[in-house]
Amino acid sequence: MKLPPMNTLATFCVAAHRMNFSQAGEELNITHAAVSNQMKRLEEWFGRKLFERSGRGLKLTVAGQELLRTVDASLLAISATSEKLRVSRDRRQISVACLPSIATRWLVPSLSEFMQRYPGVSVEMSYAEAYQTFDPERHDILVTHLTELPERALTTRIFSRTSKPVASAAYVRERGEGLEGRLEGARLLHDATVQDWEDWFAVAGFRPLHTTNGPVSPDFNFLFTAVLAGHGVALCPVEVFRQEIERGDLVVLSDIATRQDQGYYIVTADRRVPAVTNFIRWFLERVGA
Repeated sequence: MKLPPMNTLATFCVAAHRMNFSQAGEELNITHAAVSNQMKRLEEWFGRKLFERSGRGLKLTVAGQELLRTVDASLLAISATSEKLRVSRDRRQISVACLPSIATRWLVPSLSEFMQRYPGVSVEMSYAEAYQTFDPERHDILVTHLTELPERALTTRIFSRTSKPVASAAYVRERGEGLEGRLEGARLLHDATVQDWEDWFAVAGFRPLHTTNGPVSPDFNFLFTAVLAGHGVALCPVEVFRQEIERGDLVVLSDIATRQDQGYYIVTADRRVPAVTNFIRWFLERVGA
């Protein structure tokens, strides 16, 4: 494209509407001389006059009038598109995608606290999938577990994903001594695949006769409901379930752990939006990150 210097077009547009280089300079925060020099460059680029003197003022030549119509229309189109695409820093609605295990345990139960603190902000909630990629076109905030941090997003770790065997207090009492440590005879509960337990026993350095004797859950919330109901032993991220562990509802059966290098993160593209910043600050306080 053959285009004149873009800064001279913006200056031309202001000068043409003001018909006064001094006033144009004040609006643009540059000197009268700077405006005059830019208009001279622009006229040299076109090879024709754009302004002509009229008494003590200025008026546009025919070429200047034609250029102004084109520049005005172009700037209006750019402005409309920019306003459409630009993320407003004053907007009051945010979209949050969150893993079900985090949403049901940490986010939804205390969301009313956020609404009371920021009554003008509307939060649109949706479930996120495991390892979901952050897409700023779909969500303002994503809460998920990650093995690799995205390059073009802002991330903050909220929980470790360190996982240990846990069971309900009732299940432990029922099974009595011998359950802790080696998990002999325990019914193992699985989250989507038996591989998690296979990995844990590899780290533990022993393997019971049966590692697939329990049900496989299609969703982690199913698994959590099953373990809390006393159906068996599950591998759970202990930080995510620390409230149940502290209350004694769940009992950690071994200090042997897997997934110590992984974590749960809150991901966003732009914290310059106050509603997004406030939500993230509040949620970090909520989870104690």
